[in-house]
Amino acid sequence: MLAVDKLYLVAEHTGCEKMANQQERTFLAIKPDAVQRGLIGTIIQRFEQRGFKLVGLKLMHASRAHLEEHYAEHKGKPFFEPLVNYMHSGPVVAMVWEGLDVIQQARNMLGATNPLKSSPGTIRGDFSIHMGRNVVHGSDSIQSAQREIAHWFKPEELVEWKPENTKWIYE
Repeated sequence: MLAVDKLYLVAEHTGCEKMANQQERTFLAIKPDAVQRGLIGTIIQRFEQRGFKLVGLKLMHASRAHLEEHYAEHKGKPFFEPLVNYMHSGPVVAMVWEGLDVIQQARNMLGATNPLKSSPGTIRGDFSIHMGRNVVHGSDSIQSAQREIAHWFKPEELVEWKPENTKWIYE
């Protein structure tokens, strides 16, 4: 029996069929505070070491309009303007990562939105203490990931490739 078959049987038994051998993509943005603090490499390293594949990356200063559209679901909330101002205050590193259950796994690696509730070992638990400066954004669902990836990247900016270590991670 192949490892993937075993994974599927476990997933089927636990009711987690979605996780069985499903490659997903997620959007992550390293926020201006983390860029200014020199945490880009450290954050990327955590995802690479976990076995996820980077398929899109760009450093940019996002326009207010771009950020307002990205955070449109929060428009009208008291934190909307401060959030847009903060994200517009410096460069952002926009990334697309690919891997098994990467959306949920990335959320776990990031930790709670409020860094004070994040466990040590998570990115926010290790590198932030203030809700308004929580280092990185991550998609929270497949729908959000698809929307955010399309908002930040053109299809031709995403690179299809197979790392040599794939067989050591997934097979």
